[in-house]
This record gives sequence, C-alpha cells and structure tokens, in this order.
Amino acid sequence: MLKSIQSVFVPVHPEGYRFLAIFAAVTLVMFWLLPDLFGWIGVVLTAWCAYFFRDPERVTPVREGLVISPADGRVSAIEEVVPPPELDLPYESCVRISVFMNVFDVHVNRSPVDARIRRIAYMPGKFINAELDKASEDNERQALTLELSNGERIGVVQIAGLVARRIVKFVEEDHDLMAGQRFGLIRFGSRVDVYLPQGHEAAAVVGQRAIAGETVLADLASRESGRAGRAQ
Repeated sequence: MLKSIQSVFVPVHPEGYRFLAIFAAVTLVMFWLLPDLFGWIGVVLTAWCAYFFRDPERVTPVREGLVISPADGRVSAIEEVVPPPELDLPYESCVRISVFMNVFDVHVNRSPVDARIRRIAYMPGKFINAELDKASEDNERQALTLELSNGERIGVVQIAGLVARRIVKFVEEDHDLMAGQRFGLIRFGSRVDVYLPQGHEAAAVVGQRAIAGETVLADLASRESGRAGRAQ
C-alpha cells in the first residue's frame, strides 16, 4: 500500500515550485470570481502541474559499457545519422536513439553514462513537433558531449517540443556525471537524442517504453547486432 502511494505522490522538482504557485493562485481566483466548475478545472490543472514536475528516485544499473536512457518516454526512432556539429563528434554516421516524452512523462533528464562533460552547446530554434525527424536540426535544443573513461564520446541532445519553451541545465562543462545523475529538465513535451560512438548498436527497439536512469539503451561492451522488436 505504501509503495502504491509513493508511486503517485513523488517529490516535485524545485523547477516546478513557481509553476505550482502560479497554477494554485489562478485556481483560487477562479473559485473567487467564477462558477465553481472553473475552480475545479484549476484544481485538476494544478494537480497535473505537480504530476508533470515529479522527480521520482530511480535505480540505475551500474556496469561499464551500459548506456542508460536519459529520458522517460517512448523510443521513437533508432537510425544511422551524422551527428550535429554542435556535439563536436567525428563527422561519421553513428546510431542515434530518440526518446520522445509526452506531457505525462517525467521530464527530468539523467546522464546515460559515467562521464565527463566536455561540451555544452545551446542552439536556439523552432518549436515544431519533437517527434518529427527535422526537430533534431530545427528546434531549440541543448547538446552535451560526454567523454567516457576510455576516451569514447557520447552525444546527448535535449530538444524542445511543440509546447516546450525552456530547457534547463543543472550542470556545467568539465563536470563529472554518474550514470543516472540528473543533468537537466525540459518543460512540457519534448525529446532527447542519444548518439552512440561509431561501431556500436542499440539494445533498445522502436516503440519500447524507456525509463530515465533505468532502461538500457545500448551496451558498448557488447558486439551484438541491433535488435528487432515485436508488439504483442
């Protein structure tokens, strides 16, 4: 019973406090000035705001080579692409794994690996649907280049979506991250792309649900070929 309650009432990230305050204040005004129906709509929206900014604890698998999902959501694409220039990765095709977050997913993002942040680059842009492929190039985004202990580099790009309007970072360049550690947040519907080092394949499949800090997206210690998925 306690675990069931904890799964619903989880901590709210501090980034959400002022939004909660705004939603709650508007709700009180609605109850005061408008029919009760509008006030209760405000209550529902305030509850949704708290739910959106929830920040649950996660149990991260720890083993060299594992690449953990940086975001909650659905694996929307796995494809071979040339990484964007802001990552400063080799100009060669590599596997990109995209995780799409809808407005009901946790939006706190976590590091996929133990690594040092070698580069953080913010790119202004549009706010088109983050599920579209061109969002990787056209949308507002923030790119992190992570260097592993063996010198390999992984790219992580936070992409703002149709209703997202702010990417927040909690870290700076040259800081060390542990796998599963929080590094940022995107407000209201978005996507995170992970660029694997050349020669490595995804262990996840398109359509799979991913949990930030827990789901394994790839295993750099394995030479297994890419996997296929089956809905059932």
